[in-house]
Amino acid sequence: MTKHLNLPLNETDIADLRIGERVLLTGVLFTARDSAHQRLLELISEGKELPFDLRDAAIFYCGPSPARPGKICGAVGPTTSSRMDKASLILLDKGLKVMIGKGERSVEVTQKIKAQGAVYFTALGGVAALLSKCIVSCETFAWADLGTEAIHRMAVRDFPVYVAIK
Repeated sequence: MTKHLNLPLNETDIADLRIGERVLLTGVLFTARDSAHQRLLELISEGKELPFDLRDAAIFYCGPSPARPGKICGAVGPTTSSRMDKASLILLDKGLKVMIGKGERSVEVTQKIKAQGAVYFTALGGVAALLSKCIVSCETFAWADLGTEAIHRMAVRDFPVYVAIK
């Protein structure tokens, strides 16, 4: 059975999820890879405001490829999540509740996700072109100088993910 959820997720949405459950997400995702995570950590360490509110954010570990003419977005495949583990520990402490990527997470991140009432979804790798069909809009949101590693704001409809950790 597939569950349809609207972003941002609330505590009840997350509490009702089951490991392995297929979920179709509709709403806004923010993309962030290694370089964007580094900048987020720098802002936090400097006590500065982040470009978006972590409490209402869903971060997708992805660097979308450039859009072809007439397309909303290029391919949007998930990035290996473990590369973001160090930053994820801090972002979870700051209120992040939803992460999307691929692959396993460290023991520390897994424990923190559970303790904070957060969720880690996996998106299928290798189907980036198909995932891009779920993108309703995509704009560079912060740090355009990072290219594909910039933070992008994506509106998605029925974006398929699976519950991996909660």
